[in-house]
Amino acid sequence: MDITKFIVSRRNEALLVGDYGSYRKQLSRRLLTVNKRLGRASPKGRKYSPKAPISTQDVAGNPEFIALLLLTAERAWAHALHMKSMHSADSSAKDITGSTRTHIISRLLKAQQTAAHLVEVLHTSKNQQNDLQILFEARAYCCMLLGSSCFESQKWENCLKAYSEAHLIYKWLARSQGANQGDPFSDLLSGTVDPSIRYAAYQLRLSRTLSITTIVVQYLPSDSNYAQEILKQDPELLKDGPSTTKKSSDGITKDLPKTISWRSRTVNIEDANTAQALAAASVAEQKLTSLVSASAEQPVKERAGAYDEVLLPSQDAVNATKTAIDELTADGIAQGDQRMQGLQITRTAVNYALVGWRIGRNRVLCGRGDGAYLDPELIKKPKKPREDGEPVAIPIESKGKMVARLRERVTLYDTIIQSLDSVKELPGVAADQVFLEQLGSKRSYFASLRCLAIARSHNISGNSKNALALYARALDLSSNAASQADPDTTTEKPLNIEVTENHAKSLRHLLEGLVAQHRALVEIENLSADAAKLEKLKASGALPMIERLDEYPVNGADLSNLVSYPPRLRPMPIKPIFLDVAWTYIDYPGRAQKGQEAANGTPKVAVEKVDERKEGRKGWFGFGR
Repeated sequence: MDITKFIVSRRNEALLVGDYGSYRKQLSRRLLTVNKRLGRASPKGRKYSPKAPISTQDVAGNPEFIALLLLTAERAWAHALHMKSMHSADSSAKDITGSTRTHIISRLLKAQQTAAHLVEVLHTSKNQQNDLQILFEARAYCCMLLGSSCFESQKWENCLKAYSEAHLIYKWLARSQGANQGDPFSDLLSGTVDPSIRYAAYQLRLSRTLSITTIVVQYLPSDSNYAQEILKQDPELLKDGPSTTKKSSDGITKDLPKTISWRSRTVNIEDANTAQALAAASVAEQKLTSLVSASAEQPVKERAGAYDEVLLPSQDAVNATKTAIDELTADGIAQGDQRMQGLQITRTAVNYALVGWRIGRNRVLCGRGDGAYLDPELIKKPKKPREDGEPVAIPIESKGKMVARLRERVTLYDTIIQSLDSVKELPGVAADQVFLEQLGSKRSYFASLRCLAIARSHNISGNSKNALALYARALDLSSNAASQADPDTTTEKPLNIEVTENHAKSLRHLLEGLVAQHRALVEIENLSADAAKLEKLKASGALPMIERLDEYPVNGADLSNLVSYPPRLRPMPIKPIFLDVAWTYIDYPGRAQKGQEAANGTPKVAVEKVDERKEGRKGWFGFGR
């Protein structure tokens, strides 16, 4: 029976949809079922009678008695955790004290005693290798429950001793089972055992730079027969703590770095978690380098996915460094302290490395030449032949899909530029002027690629003028990038934040050709537009040259259309002032008849009114008429 898998699987399934209270109820129902099956349940309606303890003969006769003991211990543990979680959910409550704390500790002791009884029963009946593994799993489970009870009782030294033995056994079991079958042991180590060891060491005022393995070596019980048995079988199990080497899950031995360099400064790595994460990242970088050199024609998505193996330990190194800085800050350590200064330099170095691998992954996703070349997308040819027997035409990528691909590249370039800008916020970067110039050169390189992608989309849409302007802008940026490019390397390395001279020169050469090509295209378009405009003017009867003296003839003067002859009657624009000046000299219709009527005996009054109207026409614009 696999004890650890039995426990971990039931916890995960129950806690996935409920809490510790529902887990406890589920265990109670399962216990009743197992007791009925084993004939140990009290008949319905009768008084409860205590049962005899489970003996070695019971376990040897039916292995389901092991499950009975495990379910009993788990129910007591779930009861204690349920009470603790209910108290933690109450925001107004203070620390757990009084009867509640005593009840929690008693439930944990009940679980530990049940697990210890299971270990005793298995110890007296072990006779095979399979039984030996079950015995070690039961012992580790018992030590973990003992550590939990000591944790709640605040007996930190006993807590460290119990968890140290559990850590040793689970680590040995995980190594002996392999990478796939050792997952339950690794889950218990990373989720319960190791955090509890860290907290108990903090309560005992131990140095925070000590690794988990070092603490386990220091507090491992010397009288534990199980620990001695494991160390006899694997003497190297605890030698990776004080030494500088560690073996990864795939068997590769990696050195734990002691120092880290950033620009011209080298500092010691005092945090053990940071050193382990950097060692894991170094091994992942070696794997990535070998993968890139071995399979150059690998698909883009698979090559980009290989970067995840480097990004995970790099992110762990960043988190470990930040945690170490926060712990020193919480302890009141000044920023000028040597330890704090070393951690700040380490933080800058590991963050820069993480940003570099993120940029490298995005560069791989951009395609060939960091996305400078727009290679056609591979479209699968239909396998089914045509009914008429004609050859099947290979589908061509549409303009919309090409523009969508370019839009995705622009998004990747934006992410890269944002990552480069985030480097400027790291400690010590703002004061390094040379490094800022190099960073600006890298930013210009990717900004040039961004302009190139946008220009291609305009070119596909048929807007050559906008494309030419963007190509010219990209050429200016690439010239700036080539001035501060990194030197070329002979060995082939995975893409990261480094922009070599070869990358910058190839981009600049490509852009020079595109700018020259699109200048010619724009010039041809302009000439064609002018010729079409001239033809249109000729076809529509354009104005003669004498009436277009304010326009410069770009394509030469049209000597065949100097003036309009013979002249035609056309309306002429006039101004009101001309009518006022010529008022007295112009005979308007009806004016002569009124004059004749006055001469033939029209009343004098009317003549006087006409004279008054004549005298009233004064001024330039006829005001006062």
